[in-house]
Amino acid sequence: MDYHKETVLILDFGSQYTQLIARKVRELGVYCEIYPYNMSLEKINAFNPKGIILSGGPRSVTETGAPVCEEEIFALQVPILGICYGLQLMTKFFGGEIDKSIKREYGKAHIFLDDPDGLFKGVKDGDVIWMSHQDRIFHMPEGFKILAHSDNSPYAAIKKTDSKIYGVQFHPEVHHTLKGKRILKNFLYSICKVKGLFSPRSFVELAIEKIRAEVGNNKALCALSGGVDSSVVATLIHKAIGDNLLCVFVNNGVLRKNEAKEVLDIFEGKLHINLKYVDAEEKFLAALKGVRDPEKKRKIIGRLFIKIFEHEASGIGNMQYLAQGTLYPDVIESTSFRGPSATIKSHHNVGGLPRKMKMKLLEPLRELFKDEVRIVGKELGLTDNIVYRQPFPGPGLAIRIIGDVTTERLTILKDADNIVREEVERNEKFRHIWQSFAILIPVNTVGVMGDERTYANVIALRIVESEDAMTADWAKIPYEVLDTVARRIINEVPGVNRVVYDISSKPPSTIEWE
Repeated sequence: MDYHKETVLILDFGSQYTQLIARKVRELGVYCEIYPYNMSLEKINAFNPKGIILSGGPRSVTETGAPVCEEEIFALQVPILGICYGLQLMTKFFGGEIDKSIKREYGKAHIFLDDPDGLFKGVKDGDVIWMSHQDRIFHMPEGFKILAHSDNSPYAAIKKTDSKIYGVQFHPEVHHTLKGKRILKNFLYSICKVKGLFSPRSFVELAIEKIRAEVGNNKALCALSGGVDSSVVATLIHKAIGDNLLCVFVNNGVLRKNEAKEVLDIFEGKLHINLKYVDAEEKFLAALKGVRDPEKKRKIIGRLFIKIFEHEASGIGNMQYLAQGTLYPDVIESTSFRGPSATIKSHHNVGGLPRKMKMKLLEPLRELFKDEVRIVGKELGLTDNIVYRQPFPGPGLAIRIIGDVTTERLTILKDADNIVREEVERNEKFRHIWQSFAILIPVNTVGVMGDERTYANVIALRIVESEDAMTADWAKIPYEVLDTVARRIINEVPGVNRVVYDISSKPPSTIEWE
């Protein structure tokens, strides 16, 4: 069944929560896509959407030049749910009055139902909701009724009486709203009347059909890194076209301990995917010799990777497609509203390759979020070791070694990082962790090991929780786990006598140190 037949559109007015709306809708089994707030009516009609959600946003609808959608949207016979700014926008459009709230609502509030309608089925008086607004409705437009109120918002939820147009002042998409997912489910299933066709299995089946139809008997090339995205792309395309897919795995020398062997064992040994292995460790380490600046490291590794990959690809010949692990957040960054002064970047997964290599791009994951990619990976039969692999930077350990990248320092970091992977990344209890890794600092400190004085390296631990890497908070890992990691590193990794823990958040810090 093609899940695109019941698409819900999310029009983005710049809210920091817009992606959360999409993730929640997807989790409820409904396919949705995010577009800028000013999407044309023609494009909207082309989707034949089952519903439209208007996101929140940082602006005030009373400002000059505030973002507005096509007014004709409200005349469509399509259910609409306005969230926060979306509610205020529809209120203004239908003749209601919006003004600054006397008391700004931000954070936890309680909802009280005036008319449960279909939107609030399963919600009770006093349930917690999450508010984030300065403006509020002062006069409700004619033809609307109140569905719910809070202590400071007499119109916390409203509905147009003669159509399926709803608005809520709070944010049902955030986890702080106790019954938020239930409210979204009510909108989707009771009001939009969707069936829920979207699932990992439906995605895999449809993706395989589309890849076969597009590629036919032609050949595709995939740069395999061993990470989640490229691994799922390779497995999915292999299911579709078999040996007409060739993967190239370039060992750049700054991979994690035993990573090259793991990739070869899985993709050659278990999945039997056509794989060409290129051991370029010596070339990369020679190019990095004496380079301390992190940006120079990135450029050296990126350019050399492209050079090696192009060389290997040119020797293969007759490749019509280049497969990439582009994800939906990459697509959103290219199309979605992010403020009037923001520079919208174009996305490309493997730096520079598509333009240079004159192949058609094959991006089967471009509809998915990262968590959905992991679920699809499980559906395809990939092991947990691959599916739950954490994000890993393209320049690899080169930017986790502060200063010179030498064979000796690389060995120290690989051994220390492997202990972090064993104790944290591969522990099911810590699947919520976004990234956990070690950093080798160019500082030696005094220590005592046995009865002897030491002057050895310091390892920093970076363990963070995040939804999308835009923001991150340091993880409150149990002390006994940190103790185990530190003791193991100091005892098992020669040349290290001290371990420290990074407790800074992003922003103002970044996740990586370089």
